[in-house]
Amino acid sequence: MKSLRAALPLAAFLLLCALEVSAQAPGGNLGAQSMRPYWHVFVAYGIAWLLIGGWIISISRRLSKLEKQSTE
Repeated sequence: MKSLRAALPLAAFLLLCALEVSAQAPGGNLGAQSMRPYWHVFVAYGIAWLLIGGWIISISRRLSKLEKQSTE
């Protein structure tokens, strides 16, 4: 949980940076642009985040198991 609390400000900073960059994007007609050609990129990032989340859950379960074993 401590690492999640530490990562929250970083995630907020990155989100604000992304919003700032998107606000400064060249070209006035942003509404006409489509993200459809990049669907595979979003799917890949989603899969990557799911794998990372599963890995974190796996690590936390193993650590809790080790803590239980060390207290016995």
